[in-house]
Amino acid sequence: RMQESWVPEGKRVLGVFVPLIEALTERQWGDNSPPREVAVKHVALFATPATVSSRAFQRELAFRAIGVDVEAQPCGGVVDAIEDGDMILAEALVRSHVEALQRRMPRPEAAILGCTHYPLMQEIFQDALGSDVAVYSQANLVADSLADYLARHPDKLGPGADSLFLTTGDPRRVSNKAIQFLRRKIEFVTA
Repeated sequence: RMQESWVPEGKRVLGVFVPLIEALTERQWGDNSPPREVAVKHVALFATPATVSSRAFQRELAFRAIGVDVEAQPCGGVVDAIEDGDMILAEALVRSHVEALQRRMPRPEAAILGCTHYPLMQEIFQDALGSDVAVYSQANLVADSLADYLARHPDKLGPGADSLFLTTGDPRRVSNKAIQFLRRKIEFVTA
């Protein structure tokens, strides 16, 4: 939505799902060939209830891959627990959500952490899922994707003088949480 309605012409939005799907399917986003079979057939998606309801991940994945069974688990409460600094509750919720998903998909081959908060819990997800499940977390994948894009488009590198931080949530609350996690002042505005 941001790409179409908010970002100025000539600017691009790098979402979190594109790098995840590129990694999962081993296909670059510019590869517009028809969807094809990929190595991974059973994927667990852990995301917020809103993201799960939107089916955005499944929709984007369908453009790149066929034959992939995605079982989505809405992880209510995890973001709030993380933002409140209650990591004991966050861990308990993650383990509970993994157990709930495994009742429907006992042996996922891969798991997608489909929320920007979930990399903070990646080790817990991995432990709960088991070492044989590949866990894809957008934190490093998005950073690597951005670095790759900028290497291919050096003209897009700006002077880095101004930054704009956007949120679909409450800007004051998100700004305060950013200070808590990053230990420096960052001001968010409404997207």
